[in-house]
Amino acid sequence: MNKVVAFFLAVFAFFSGIFGEISVKINDIFNNYAFEINASKTGDTLGNVSSNLTVWSIEGNPFVNPQISDEYNIFKFVEYVELMQCTGGSPQRDLFVNPSDTSVADDYDFSKLINNCRDILSLGAKPYLKLGSVPVKYSKAASTDTMFGTNIYPPDDYDIYYNYIAACARALVEAFGKEELLKWRFAVMTEYENASWFSTEDGDPEKTFEAYCKLYDYTVQALIDEIGEDVFVGAHSMTVTEGLWDERDFIKHCAEGTNYKTGKKGSRLNMLTASFYDSKPGEYTSGMKPAQTIDHLRNAAEKYGFDNLVYGFDEGRILCGTPGKDSDELAARITGYTYQAAYDARLAKIMFENDISYFSAWQYMTDGMSTGIPTVSYYVAKFAALYKNAKTVLTEKIRRGLQFGTEVDAFSAFDEENGTLRVMAYNFKNDVKYAKTADLKFKVSAPQFGDKPLKVRAYVIDDNCNFFDEWVRDREKYGIDSSCSSWSPDDPILGSTATLTDERARNIYFNELHDKYEECAKLKPVEKAVKAENGEFTLDITLNPNAVVFYEITAA
Repeated sequence: MNKVVAFFLAVFAFFSGIFGEISVKINDIFNNYAFEINASKTGDTLGNVSSNLTVWSIEGNPFVNPQISDEYNIFKFVEYVELMQCTGGSPQRDLFVNPSDTSVADDYDFSKLINNCRDILSLGAKPYLKLGSVPVKYSKAASTDTMFGTNIYPPDDYDIYYNYIAACARALVEAFGKEELLKWRFAVMTEYENASWFSTEDGDPEKTFEAYCKLYDYTVQALIDEIGEDVFVGAHSMTVTEGLWDERDFIKHCAEGTNYKTGKKGSRLNMLTASFYDSKPGEYTSGMKPAQTIDHLRNAAEKYGFDNLVYGFDEGRILCGTPGKDSDELAARITGYTYQAAYDARLAKIMFENDISYFSAWQYMTDGMSTGIPTVSYYVAKFAALYKNAKTVLTEKIRRGLQFGTEVDAFSAFDEENGTLRVMAYNFKNDVKYAKTADLKFKVSAPQFGDKPLKVRAYVIDDNCNFFDEWVRDREKYGIDSSCSSWSPDDPILGSTATLTDERARNIYFNELHDKYEECAKLKPVEKAVKAENGEFTLDITLNPNAVVFYEITAA
């Protein structure tokens, strides 16, 4: 080798080393995160943020003999099933022998509701009944030609309406007993300050506010009279965005106003819930963020002396995705992409940290309420529910990569009863195009473990346990375009005729590809043994874009 060539090779090696070191440093700056977890510092006891499931309609009773697999049984964590608008608002929901016969007001038939409730109980959950939508024949102005296909107008005679709700409560007592019903939840309407759900004929905000307070008072008193003073009752507002009138006025009415039914001060209130929707993946809501939404309600409630209410989200997540044939709405308000996993984990952390009891889901499984293939949203809900009764653990981010909109974060809790430390971490990027992998290191101090050998089980939720990325590729292969879906094809609930309407596409999904996707969706934990010294040990992991990890750490 001549001297000139050797010189240039030496120069190249020198600068390669420098640039290599720079590259490593840049990678550390952008993608490297470290957390300190101190399990000797515990805080609040957590609840089950996955406890609620929302069902739009009780027609056909979706709870009769559902096919539930032991492996993916949502009722291992779903504690309440929310029946929206279950006592009125349309001929299909009005609980009468003949809903259209206006000559008789009391031809009640509560069998449909009773059957639904009985079957919910058989699944191990409790009913959460949304009352309040007024039967069509109780309002002269009634029309179901509205946004949600429901009568939005108040009753012409509140006493006749009261008799209806009282008779319904009485029928439920006869079927299940007062002691059982005191374990249920009741609410008066969905998004009560949303003019598309409830309004006077002229749409006047003040009149509508008064009409709703009157409806609430009459409904709640009917429940109290038939079930008892301790009945659990609340109300669901939009709150995330402005409604026709200010929901804080309703809270004030419950605390200080004159009850329209009893004439006494105030009305019973145990729970305040809201809606929360982001516009679409990558686009946040134009309204308040989740914690702000609940704080808006909580601050008003505590101002007026309601100090121990339950707060939650009765519906929401992500409203829209890629347009389908007729709409861009996501039928179950979730997307099938792994983005949803990190989105839901981030939401769980917000709820854990802000004392928000739950975020109700529309659906977790592809083919039905409890059948089909699990979505990534199912996995996050399942593992987030395991935090119930655990105590929060101090978790601090001690090194953060430059984020540029990326959120890499973690949350920990210790379950004293089971001796389990739980750690959740996620790598969330709202703009998926710029999502990057992230290296995470956890320095753990858990004196509870002493010097015991530990078993660490990691559940990583990413594309490796998500069938949807394969489905997206197969759609292109089989020529299944957006015209095959009525609503957004980004929704993973493929058994829905809103998500997948085309007969050929449904046949391909159910008969050709279903078994393949069942295998693709399996989540396989990774286990390893770790030796703690004085309760101290470290963990590290690389998370793919929008991936989530749940650690379960126990004494071996």
